[in-house]
Amino acid sequence: MIDAQGFRANVGIILSNQQGQVFWAKRIGQQSWQFPQGGIREGEAATDALYRELNEEVGLRPEHVQIIGATRRWLRYRLPKRYVRRHSQPLCIGQKQKWFMLQLLAPESCVCFDTCDKPEFDGYRWVDYWHPVHEVVFFKRQVYRLALHELSDCLQAC
Repeated sequence: MIDAQGFRANVGIILSNQQGQVFWAKRIGQQSWQFPQGGIREGEAATDALYRELNEEVGLRPEHVQIIGATRRWLRYRLPKRYVRRHSQPLCIGQKQKWFMLQLLAPESCVCFDTCDKPEFDGYRWVDYWHPVHEVVFFKRQVYRLALHELSDCLQAC
């Protein structure tokens, strides 16, 4: 779903463990890392997209997690010009994301990457809360900083 300004609607997922660390996923076949995320389909609620993407990308189901927070507004980032596909319509210039903070309730062994035909990730690790801001691809850093800042109180309340 791309809006009139060219931003694709998306959910971002920050999954935390009991130690207050966050789930940091490795893109398949690459050395790049990110939080799980994915597009919101036409007519799909953001929470429905969250659970669908969580299952597709990480193998977790709704009963495996608890939502402990969400950003109040959309957070946006623009793609660098070299990543914009100029010949696709509608033109997508970036993403607008609704971010969710989740607490893992299930055993870590429930995490798996083979629940869909085209896995996004092939590894993960638990990292300190602010670590992702320094390691994510440069054009997502500000949105990660904003999401982590806004949701930090949720994690402390657990």
